[in-house]
Amino acid sequence: MKVKDIVAVIEEIAPLSYQESYDNAGLIVGRYDWELTGALICLDVVEEVVEEAIEKGLNLIISHHPIVFKGLKRFNGNSYVERTVMLAIQNNIAIYSAHTNLDSVKGGVSDKMCDVLNLKNRKILEPVSDDLKKLVTYVPCDKAEVLRNSLFEAGAGHIGNYDSCSFNSSGEGTFKANEDASPYVGERGELHYEAETRIETVFPKHLQGKVINALHRAHPYEEVAYDIYSLDNKNCQVGLGMIGELEMPMDTLAFLKKLKDVFHCGAIRYTPIVKDQVQKVALCGGSGSFLLSKAKAAKADIYITGDFKYHEFFDAEGKLIVADIGHYESEQFTREIFYEIVTKKFPNFAVRISEINSNPINYL
Repeated sequence: MKVKDIVAVIEEIAPLSYQESYDNAGLIVGRYDWELTGALICLDVVEEVVEEAIEKGLNLIISHHPIVFKGLKRFNGNSYVERTVMLAIQNNIAIYSAHTNLDSVKGGVSDKMCDVLNLKNRKILEPVSDDLKKLVTYVPCDKAEVLRNSLFEAGAGHIGNYDSCSFNSSGEGTFKANEDASPYVGERGELHYEAETRIETVFPKHLQGKVINALHRAHPYEEVAYDIYSLDNKNCQVGLGMIGELEMPMDTLAFLKKLKDVFHCGAIRYTPIVKDQVQKVALCGGSGSFLLSKAKAAKADIYITGDFKYHEFFDAEGKLIVADIGHYESEQFTREIFYEIVTKKFPNFAVRISEINSNPINYL
């Protein structure tokens, strides 16, 4: 088992292209071709976590938060970041992080919060709008099904809760092969007419290479005609935050107490209780104040996240309740996501969840 094998499994769920511009997800320390002895999963990479990996004989650390967010000019051990990276390098321990890319997918951080609260009818709170592309291609009618299936297997054709989506229309194509061609149908130097199927299907942009490779592998023509269009449509499968519903409305104070218990909060900071009951719940793991307007627009009863600043609480404007449960508290179950992803694919690979509580905040 190599580092690249674990990375491939995680990035199949959370592609690096989904991370925010400020982020630094990916392999931060180590090489993709390193042989692995096992993996340690954590939320934050700190010195104690690296020491734990050394003690347990594990040479890969998988974290949610990248240990390095910005450039380091010196490695003198003057900060915990420098010391942590130095300790990992000295002991040949790789560090891999999936951060905002894991925040942005179904099955990711916010979706895991929904699992904990048993929310139904879930949707992405802020879907991305620059992620989808459309492929249009033409193929002999008798080869259309084979080609469609190849494209679908490569990841094309997903729209919401549906897969294998395409539009197909029939027409007639023309072409004339020159003397250097090896035509699938027709003769060199003669204009050929062929009954063809026009296939249209969508795909997320990070799969473009995979989809085009599938197109060329399955298409019978020597020269494949196709067009790719960028779409303005929102990809409702990708984006930040989630919104869902409780099975039944719940008394607001009782729900806040449930939050405190389920997320093991030292305290919850919340705005005035403007609703006696809550049912529609918006949430975002980590620092989510930037999505408050989206939660209000979605008519949420309560918005759960972390790291709200004093003045940002005023922005609730009596339209919903803001509940700040803490950054660490909102993301603590991310470790379980990593564990499930890796062990499902590699059930015999040694994976451990860190025993270190890296939350830097204490409550009195």
